[in-house]
Amino acid sequence: MTSNGKTKPTPEVRLAVLGRAGVGKSALVVRFLTRRFIWEYDPTLECTYKHVATLDDEMVTMEILDTAGQIETLQREGHIRWADGFIFVYAINDRQSFEEIVKLKDHLDDVKKTNVQCVLVGNKVDLMRERDVSTAEGMKLATDMACAFFETSVCEGSEEIYELFYEVAREVKRRKLIETKSRRRSSAAQVKQVFTKMFNPNKQTNRQSSM
Repeated sequence: MTSNGKTKPTPEVRLAVLGRAGVGKSALVVRFLTRRFIWEYDPTLECTYKHVATLDDEMVTMEILDTAGQIETLQREGHIRWADGFIFVYAINDRQSFEEIVKLKDHLDDVKKTNVQCVLVGNKVDLMRERDVSTAEGMKLATDMACAFFETSVCEGSEEIYELFYEVAREVKRRKLIETKSRRRSSAAQVKQVFTKMFNPNKQTNRQSSM
């Protein structure tokens, strides 16, 4: 609460969940939001959810975009520009979905042209007998992407699901805080320059007056 009794606005974190169709993106989001698992989803459906969470003793509004499996390039670019952070999902029993992550990250870097906050998620560890992507491969890709790595089972509802969302949200918050402080320093420096010019005679003027 603020001093005037009004609720203090919560910082907003916008997250996009990206990955090939069928890897469990929608199930992941719904499990995080409701702690329930739903088997059937429309792979062409795209949804945005809002969720209020407490991160480091601060209320944060998380806006989560669950993208469709197959989307146009321009639509994907819009998602990338909209989001602050990204959750890349592949299925450990689907190598093509794993290889798709590299293409998605390259496209993201081309659009954002800056370091981004993201996590890499290998889903469906409950299908261990069908594993086609090793844990070591997932860890190596995450290292190449400079991000955290999680393996989980949305079906079984492991705690990693909640941790991974909070991990990327915290990273987004940290980056925004750094950017805000940087802008404040820049603004303060500009104000200082203005006052310096106002209250300190120009050296060139001093030289001219002494001639």
